[in-house]
Amino acid sequence: MPNAELCLVCRVLTRLCALPLEHVSETMRPLPVEAIAGVPVPVRGVAIIRGAPVPVVDLACLLAGTESHPNRFVTVNVGARRVALAVDAVVGVRTIPSEALSELPPLLDGDSDVIAEMGTLDARLLVVLRSARLIPDSV
Repeated sequence: MPNAELCLVCRVLTRLCALPLEHVSETMRPLPVEAIAGVPVPVRGVAIIRGAPVPVVDLACLLAGTESHPNRFVTVNVGARRVALAVDAVVGVRTIPSEALSELPPLLDGDSDVIAEMGTLDARLLVVLRSARLIPDSV
């Protein structure tokens, strides 16, 4: 479909999120996470993925301030690095028309203290997350 974007649709609590597929590396079952001191609350810690330490960000905590029990990790490319996003479920890949995608609300709306803290820790991750969109129930 011309003027459309492939997105990975994930569920986080009761919300559906569309992550541009260009940023997605893979999806997997959650792996053990080792906590790290001194990081923002949404950063659950580090998981060893394919032999390398990868930070794990709980999207439910980032979006709603509540911890979830994720059933999937979605690894996204952040520059030359990867970050695992902990989500409740992966719905699948969907083609979303570009004009409809631009009308959807952004995944990160506004600038909370947590988002600002995440930005100082990893500005490239914020760029990826700001390209993602929330899919309202009406869609």
